[in-house]
Amino acid sequence: MKLNVNIRQGEKSKDLRKEGNIPAIIYGKHLSAPVSVFCKKNDFIKKFKQAWYSTALTLEGKWVEELVLVQDMQLDPVSDIVLHVDFLAVKKDEKVSTEVPVILVWEAPVEKLGEGKIQLIKDFVEVEAFPQDLPHDIKIDISVIATLNDVVFVKDLKLSDKVKILDDMEQPILTVVTLAEEVEEEAPVETATAEWEASAAPAPEAK
Repeated sequence: MKLNVNIRQGEKSKDLRKEGNIPAIIYGKHLSAPVSVFCKKNDFIKKFKQAWYSTALTLEGKWVEELVLVQDMQLDPVSDIVLHVDFLAVKKDEKVSTEVPVILVWEAPVEKLGEGKIQLIKDFVEVEAFPQDLPHDIKIDISVIATLNDVVFVKDLKLSDKVKILDDMEQPILTVVTLAEEVEEEAPVETATAEWEASAAPAPEAK
């Protein structure tokens, strides 16, 4: 997946944003110094929705060609508009660790029957792999969750043998709670319309 970028040559961040661009920086242990760049805001948002934090992007420009992971983003606290992006430069032949989001798929019988509610305890799992082998997400099939006693642990996750899980294998990923427990734990949350839905989650750390 490729994203076009340009080297910054003294342009002010506010001017770049007015023109529909996002200021960014590329850094990594194999780079002699960080590189300041910018890219089209719409292009970045489109690519990020596909890549998230766990899929490598290739940054391409006149003087730039780097394989990177999105390391962090600075968002406007009111509008959630992306103000700045940090890219971590990685190499194909060097393993990197990052957090991969957990996604629940299908429908749980215990919820369908109204007997309980799935509670996702761990949203991300830390893994290690070569950049090209990092999973985009980790899907958990909840169609097998049929009772209040069912639990999915980290050790139950099925990943490629090219990917090493770094988290505690005995840590639970999801459990089932009774509907009464689920109501008690809920708290009112105010929601705001974000510029794009993916910006709501915090950035996991990549190493």
